[in-house]
Amino acid sequence: MLKWLPELRPDGKPRYLQIADAIELAIKRGDIAAGDRLPPQRRLAERLKIDFTTVSRAYTEAHSRRLVESHVGRGTFALGRPKEEHRIDPRRAGDEDLSMNMPPEPQDPDLVARMQEGLQTVSANLISLLRYQSTTGGEQDKAAASSWLSKRGMVPSLERIAITPGAHATMTALLSTMTRPGDVILCEAVTYPGLRAIAARMGLQPVGIAMDASGVLPDALDAAIHLHQPKALYLNPTVHNPTTLTIPLERRMEIAEVILRHRLPLIEDDAYGFIPATAPVPFATLAPDLTWHIGGLAKCLGAGLRLAYTVSPNSRASFSLAQAMRASAVMPSPICMALATRWIEDGTADAIRRFVRAESAVRHEIAVDTLSGLDIKGEPEAFNIWLKLPKGASRAELMGRMAGRHIGLMPSDAFTVLGTPDEHVRVCLGGVINREQLRAGLLFMANSLSDSGWMG
Repeated sequence: MLKWLPELRPDGKPRYLQIADAIELAIKRGDIAAGDRLPPQRRLAERLKIDFTTVSRAYTEAHSRRLVESHVGRGTFALGRPKEEHRIDPRRAGDEDLSMNMPPEPQDPDLVARMQEGLQTVSANLISLLRYQSTTGGEQDKAAASSWLSKRGMVPSLERIAITPGAHATMTALLSTMTRPGDVILCEAVTYPGLRAIAARMGLQPVGIAMDASGVLPDALDAAIHLHQPKALYLNPTVHNPTTLTIPLERRMEIAEVILRHRLPLIEDDAYGFIPATAPVPFATLAPDLTWHIGGLAKCLGAGLRLAYTVSPNSRASFSLAQAMRASAVMPSPICMALATRWIEDGTADAIRRFVRAESAVRHEIAVDTLSGLDIKGEPEAFNIWLKLPKGASRAELMGRMAGRHIGLMPSDAFTVLGTPDEHVRVCLGGVINREQLRAGLLFMANSLSDSGWMG
C-alpha cells in the first residue's frame, strides 16, 4: 500500500479539491505510479484529521478526472499520468495541399484518441528515436511491416523488406539504380503525376501503354517492349490513380507473362491496395523475381508518416535499394517508423484502414448522388472520381469556378502520357472537408456545369 500523505493548505480552497489536486500532482511527478494502491479512505481521514466524507468526496473527484479507479474489497488504484489538454495549432491545422489525393480524415474521438495514445507511447523513447538509425529500418519495424504486408497476401523474408521515406522517394531511388538519362520507362497511358515528375527530373522518357477497362493491354505492352527496349515498367494496378480501375487477376496474369518473357523489371505502386476489403493479389506474388512492390502508407494511414514498405525481388536487390536510399535520404524517420509499428502492433492501423474504407464508400455514394447525370468513374474504395466533362466544357474554367471550395481538382494534363489530354478532371472526395461540405461543393460543381449549358 502506498504511504502517501497530501499536504493541505489553509487557503480557503475546499479540502476535497486539494486532495484531488494533490493526487493529480503526485501522478504527474511520478510519486504515484500507475497501479499504486492509494491509502484507504478512513485511514487517510484519520491521518489528516478530517472527516471521512471529505476524503470520500476527494476520491470521487479523482475518479471523475480519470486519475484513479476503485474496486470493491480491493481499494482505490492510480490509473497513471492524466491526459493533458492539447490545443490544435491553427497554423498547422490549416496547412493542406488540395492538389494531392488525400484520404478522409478520422473524426471519431475514440479512434483519434487511440492514434494519439500511440504517439504518446512512442514518445517514451524519444531520445533514442532522434538518433541516426538503420537506412531501411530495424528488425522490429520490419517485422511490423511484414505483418502489414501479409494483408496483401505477401510473406517476404525480412531481408527483402525496406522501410523507406514514402513511395515517391522510393521510386526516385529505384530509377536512379535502374536507368540513365534518355532511357525509356513504360507506364499506363494515364498515370500517376509523381512518376512523370520524377522522369522529367531524371531525364527519362515515359511511354504510355494503351489501356481498356481492365488496365494496360498485354499486346500493347509486348509491342512497346520490342519497340523501345525500356528499363522498367511502372503500374498502379489497384484503385488506379486517377481512373480508380483495378486490374483483375486474369489481366494481371497476362501482364505478368509478358514481363517474365522479356525479363522486364516492374515497379508496382500499391498505394491504394490496402484499402479494399478484397483485392487481386499483387504482381509481387505473380512475378516476384522482377517486381519491386511499394506498399505506401500515405493513402491508408496518413501522408504525414512519409513511409512505405518496399519488397525487393531478392536480398541483393534490397542491398542495392538500401545504398540508393542512403545516398538520397539517409534513412526514414525513426519517429514515424516507431509510430507506424505501434499502430500495427496494437491494431490502430487496421482501425484507421477500416475507417478510410467505410468513409470512402459513403463519400462515393454522395458523389454518385450529387453528380447524377454526369459521366464519372469511381469505386467505393477510392477517394476520388474521374469526371469527364460535358461537351463544350473546359477543365480550366471548371477549376477556376471551384477555387476556394476545398475540393481538390486536377486536370487530365497532369496524368496523360499517351495521346492528347482530354476534358477529364480528378475530383478528390477526401481530405479536411466533412460530408456536408463535400456534398455542398459537389452540388455547386454540378449546378455550375448545368447552368452553363454544358449538359445539353
